[in-house]
Amino acid sequence: MDSGGATADGAVAPPDRRAGIVAAAARLFEEHGYHHSSMEEIAERVGLAKASLYHYFRRKDEILLAIHNEMIELILDRHGERVAAGVESCGAELRAMIGDVISLMETHPGHLRIFFEHQRELPEDYQAPIRRKRNRFRDELAALLERGVVSGEFRKSLDVEMTTLAILGMANWTYTWLYPEGSRGAAEVADHFWHLTMRAIAAPGAVDSVFQVT
Repeated sequence: MDSGGATADGAVAPPDRRAGIVAAAARLFEEHGYHHSSMEEIAERVGLAKASLYHYFRRKDEILLAIHNEMIELILDRHGERVAAGVESCGAELRAMIGDVISLMETHPGHLRIFFEHQRELPEDYQAPIRRKRNRFRDELAALLERGVVSGEFRKSLDVEMTTLAILGMANWTYTWLYPEGSRGAAEVADHFWHLTMRAIAAPGAVDSVFQVT
């Protein structure tokens, strides 16, 4: 994952200046809190004069919006690319979607806490498009579960809405306890969550013969 153009002394070099500002601001927000971080501190963190920072972002909430857009668009794009390429099975795609969320703890440290805890800090005109994108990921997950029911991979009695919320709850909440320097990696956690889910939702016989869960 690109570091956003950060140099060894903490400055950010073109052409990645905007991305570097977003990455540095996300780390600052996580360290000191969104409300306790100023535009001046963000400028200092990336090695810019405050006036120069305003060339890229006029207000702090614009940076917050950029963080939200980056996170949700990344997982939506990953899912879309896999669908376009043709997924192996609904079970395999479910595994990938869970991993998409949890892997961000390693590739974008600091971003997820901001993403989940500070959506309400966005102005209302920013919240609406972000909400639509977040709902789109939820709807894509629900649609995947429904396809799995129709194909016979998942139980016919599956409550799609409740299962969607349960999966998102497991994956989303990892930002509170999963850290890059911890004993468990994102891939291990995602795999464990997928196994738990498949044991609950796979159609009779599919757990071992189709998904090969151990």
